[in-house]
Amino acid sequence: MAKTRTNAPLTPAVLHILLALSTQERHGYGIMKQVQSDSKGKVNMGPGTLYGSIRRMIDAGLLRESNNKIDPEMDDERRVYYKITGLGHRALAAELQRYREVVAVAKRKQLSPSTFAYGN
Repeated sequence: MAKTRTNAPLTPAVLHILLALSTQERHGYGIMKQVQSDSKGKVNMGPGTLYGSIRRMIDAGLLRESNNKIDPEMDDERRVYYKITGLGHRALAAELQRYREVVAVAKRKQLSPSTFAYGN
């Protein structure tokens, strides 16, 4: 994957991973748990999706492995922590701005989830 443009739309998995890492460095399992918490259980990211996405995100310059251990006494030395990069922060900010613009359009049109009959 080439370096990601900060204005390119993000996949849902990438968006959730960036959100999970936006406030602190985390290891893989910590990212999965944070995504689950952030989404109130609606998004359960499995290891294949998580680590495949992380690998692509590192290649794209959105993340990097961290040398830090949050609690070196408690952490398994094999545990790898990940950190969002400057490019990752910019990509997340651009994506959040896209979402804000979509919500603004929906508000102008006075749309709400109850406006639509889902499943009919």
